[in-house]
Amino acid sequence: MESIPFWLFGFAFYYPIVMSFFWMSGGLYYYLRRERQVPPRTSPPPMPEMPMVSILIPCFNEGEQVDETIAAALAQHYPDFEVIAINDGSSDDTAEKLDRLAGRHERLRVVHLDRNMGKANALRMGALAARSEYLVCIDGDALLDEYATHWMVWHLTSGPRVGAVTGNPRIRNRSTLLGRMQVGEFSSIIGMIKRAQRVYGRLFTVSGVISAFRRTALHRIGYWSDNMVTEDIDISWRLQMDHWDIRYEPNALCFILMPETLKGLWRQRLRWAQGGVEVMLQHSRDLLSWRKRRMWAVLGEYLLSVAWAYTMLLIIVLWALGKFIALPPALHIETLLPQWHGVILALVCLLQFATSIIIDRRYEARVGRNYYWMIWYPMAYWLVGMLTTVVALPKGILKRRNTRAVWVSPDRGIR
Repeated sequence: MESIPFWLFGFAFYYPIVMSFFWMSGGLYYYLRRERQVPPRTSPPPMPEMPMVSILIPCFNEGEQVDETIAAALAQHYPDFEVIAINDGSSDDTAEKLDRLAGRHERLRVVHLDRNMGKANALRMGALAARSEYLVCIDGDALLDEYATHWMVWHLTSGPRVGAVTGNPRIRNRSTLLGRMQVGEFSSIIGMIKRAQRVYGRLFTVSGVISAFRRTALHRIGYWSDNMVTEDIDISWRLQMDHWDIRYEPNALCFILMPETLKGLWRQRLRWAQGGVEVMLQHSRDLLSWRKRRMWAVLGEYLLSVAWAYTMLLIIVLWALGKFIALPPALHIETLLPQWHGVILALVCLLQFATSIIIDRRYEARVGRNYYWMIWYPMAYWLVGMLTTVVALPKGILKRRNTRAVWVSPDRGIR
């Protein structure tokens, strides 16, 4: 009989390799069949009609960024749109700056909420105030590319069952190792996964920092949930469970700020991990229905990722225990240092990064300069991802239900 560590190492080794090839094959197929033939980003496809669009920007303590965020939103190459900024009880000078901007720009309207009620509630208030059926939603510190609205609305108007479109976030702050690694992460991990999931079935989530919605679809499912720590994952699952289609549009760029400290990165990834756990617990029972079968692959992929995190934790615990007590041979783990399997994992990881860079040169010509830094990604981000998943599962299970998720100002990097 094989020892337990053999099976643990087998799963820990083969899971990331299988998923990497799964994402690479799906991403390449998406690029060759759907992306390569599309016009350049600056020449979006024509539409028979150009319906009015409402750009929603929920803001909480965004005084340092709000001017450039609003300026980018107002600079859209689109004929008919409005910008609605929702000030969610900010305690800094966000309200004063928004009012001053609204006095100078006719397209801008400001909605003031008297206290911090969370991003989901702010988006809901913005949707109710909007004049359009089509809503483009960005964060209060994001810079929307001038052609992004056209690209996303093109999808929403292409079919009556398209309920949402997710865009392509790009990292603005790259002054540290963490920032540079995140450039590659958003390209080779997040972008590649969205391409593959779009080919194979459903998307796990839209990008909360840039997404567009059909208001009819939102109304059917009750808009965003204000008791979920990640409203973007929840809205994605509920839309798809209601049989709405979610598209991915890599030409819809949005430039964002990301954490560049370990504390900020930990808080962000823990929130993401907890959001996945909460959505799984909330909706997994509903997914047992045969009519929801197209979401089974998304749920299965997520459950495997949780199992992998706890497998890695068990390997580390058994190795540590073996340093202090004599474990049975079937439980003994000699070392955690990478051996031949670690080299193979690193090579597959670099192959995935190289594949994504080839695809992403279309949107960022010099993205390849970050390839060197990605050698550190498995050690840094896989460890953070594993630990946050391990912490998030009990935290999500023990969380009190119907507790409102309110804003917490994030780490926006070193600038």
